[in-house]
Amino acid sequence: MVWFPVEHFEPVQLVRDVILALLKAKKTVRMYPQNNPVYQKTLEDTYAKFNEALQYREALTLRMRQHEILFESERVYHNPEKDDNLALFFFKDGLRELTFKKGISKEEMEEFLRIIALDFEREAVDDDIVTLLWERDFENIKYVTDETFLIDDEEYEPELIGQTVLEGTETDELLKAYSDAFRAEDVKTTTIMNLTERDLQPLVREIEKDSEDKTGRLVEILFEMLSQAETDLEYDDIYHFLKDALSYSLKNANLKTSVEILRNGRDFAGEPSIPEAVRQHLNLLFNFANSEEAIRYVSEIFESSLAVDEGVLDEYIMFLDKTAIPSFIAALGELSTLHARKLAIHVLIRIGKKDIQSLTRGLHDSRWYVVRNIIYILRHIGDKKAVDYILNSLAHPEVKVRREAIKALGELKSPLALHPLKELLDDPDHSLRKASADAIGRIGSEAAKKMLLEKISEKRFAKMDFEEKKEFYEVLSRWNDREVAELMLRQIGKRSFFRRSRNDENRACAAYSLGLMGIQDALPLLHRMKESKNKLLREYVNAAIMRINHGR
Repeated sequence: MVWFPVEHFEPVQLVRDVILALLKAKKTVRMYPQNNPVYQKTLEDTYAKFNEALQYREALTLRMRQHEILFESERVYHNPEKDDNLALFFFKDGLRELTFKKGISKEEMEEFLRIIALDFEREAVDDDIVTLLWERDFENIKYVTDETFLIDDEEYEPELIGQTVLEGTETDELLKAYSDAFRAEDVKTTTIMNLTERDLQPLVREIEKDSEDKTGRLVEILFEMLSQAETDLEYDDIYHFLKDALSYSLKNANLKTSVEILRNGRDFAGEPSIPEAVRQHLNLLFNFANSEEAIRYVSEIFESSLAVDEGVLDEYIMFLDKTAIPSFIAALGELSTLHARKLAIHVLIRIGKKDIQSLTRGLHDSRWYVVRNIIYILRHIGDKKAVDYILNSLAHPEVKVRREAIKALGELKSPLALHPLKELLDDPDHSLRKASADAIGRIGSEAAKKMLLEKISEKRFAKMDFEEKKEFYEVLSRWNDREVAELMLRQIGKRSFFRRSRNDENRACAAYSLGLMGIQDALPLLHRMKESKNKLLREYVNAAIMRINHGR
């Protein structure tokens, strides 16, 4: 790793200090429990470095390359090696920019540090860094992803992630370029830039602004005409005009006007004096809103660079029913950007609960990423009727699908999942073993506890990697009852002349678990072992003492 000498450019040096603090925190947060003084000091120091760098600016944006990090075109970090390479850590998951806004809280900073402290290769974490950032949805930490990087021609992997946040529109960049050109003293050549469709969209929106306003006015007139209509022919004509207006608005990415049309239709249909024939025609309008054609237009809005107002989108979802589910599942498999898939998932979580069975048909899709997304949606809906369908996904050939299914079964807390999860504790894939143990812990029943106790009592368990054993002990600590505490106390006091290193690993795991449970009765035994010659055991014993004392 190469650090550059201090130059007479203080903001750049402040950013280098921030990156140095991140590197230190990445290691410290992983090694120490949250109540450890070293952990707390590292958090304070890192937070102070960010506040110092943000003192005179609204945001701090870091741009990632494979082996370097840039700040305002200055290289502030460079590491040509593969190991401990912070730039590569972000870059390999498709993350291209990180922006920290002024006003970032210490809690946000700590959550961010805990994410980057994960060892994604050794721990087989369920998701990548971008997914975890999306799930946290930080208010003052934004990011930009390289979506083409996350899409492979042969093995398309649309993760349930992403929130591309741009600091300015491309139109802003064009205007800045023109302004800079006019200020230049010596312009020798003129370069003509071809405007893309995305560049022209803001201009088109301005041109069409009057048209959009007229569309809204036209809709008002149509509903007024509907209130005066008397014959079926008039009802039919006005309905087709309203349908065309709705189709036009959706096709032209005007979701707000589309919602206004549907809202007016709902209010109009709710009037007691409205003839039944009018209600029937308005129901046809709602049916069109749920049609494959309308949802195709909505998908195009999601796929575009236009910002989608969450409030407008949520109101639009209110007019969708279960008939829209198949079309949105189809769209989920075709959308190419992370942001668009996130919006489609949001819609399916809301309308999927209206017909779980229709939603579960997506589990038979030939594309594994669609199956994984459907399981994710079922997990967030939380309906236990989905358990039987998700259980079948445990046999899916793609590991990521099986892992998502395990996570969903754990959160749904179904006792039906216990036996299949127990079998997965011996799966060849470490990430599935870890996910299964965590899911059993989330179910939290006495039967679930018995499964884990039986697992750690097996002879082959002692031969497992220390980190994996620690994961099992951590899950067991969630019960925090006398049976588990007594087991840990017996384990930590156990001595062995043979295979001493493995035995000390088990004792370290037991100390870790006792610390998590905050067992006061363990303190005398822990204090007798705080000077152990085994470094690993000594470290975890002392950490447990600090954690228990902190809980007093």
